[in-house]
Amino acid sequence: MRVIVRTVSELCITVGALIVLFVVYVLFWTGVRADGAMSDQIDQLHRRWSTGSLAPAGGGATAAGSAPKPPVSYHYGRPFAIMYIPRLGPGWNKPVLEGTGTDVLAKGLAHYAGTARLGQEGNFAVAGHRRTYGDPFKDFPRLRPGDAVVLTDGTNWFTYRIDKGPYKTVPADIEVIDPVPRKSGYTRPGRYLTLTTCDPEWGHSHRLIVWAHLDSTRPVESGQPAALRR
Repeated sequence: MRVIVRTVSELCITVGALIVLFVVYVLFWTGVRADGAMSDQIDQLHRRWSTGSLAPAGGGATAAGSAPKPPVSYHYGRPFAIMYIPRLGPGWNKPVLEGTGTDVLAKGLAHYAGTARLGQEGNFAVAGHRRTYGDPFKDFPRLRPGDAVVLTDGTNWFTYRIDKGPYKTVPADIEVIDPVPRKSGYTRPGRYLTLTTCDPEWGHSHRLIVWAHLDSTRPVESGQPAALRR
């Protein structure tokens, strides 16, 4: 009997230790790795932009009299833009990569393949983790109508303004990333942005959504948009 009790006790201790290690991994180590990965993606973008090897997302001329450039290619798992959301903090900036696979979401924000390109007509839709892997959208519920979401592709700044959200729905509600999302309040084609993340904070039974419209575009040579200078 004592042997059985001792064995069960040792087993419980082992299981408890494994649970603690798993929690440490989820809460801490994935965040450390993700922060490093996101910094690496941003550095990678800055290196490309400094050599002029990345064309603007929407194509076209970048300055008066300059020759048109081809649109940047969106390759799976590759970063193509940086997002800033002042509401989430002055130092909040994350890389945006193509595709929504788990490997992509571990390195930054993820652009839904098949949705509009940055700055183009349609719905530019982006997903991000609420918790784990750097917690990029941990404070997502703080977003409010009127908040700015600013992105750059190295050639232009794109400032979107949130119109609705956070709106709670279920994962099966894929209409939220339609070109004109039915529940967004938009009634005609435009240049929209959709952000999505999980809810509740440590679960994934629902999704939180915000919708925004493109408010302004300016070349990077003219400096940061007003939303980032406040």
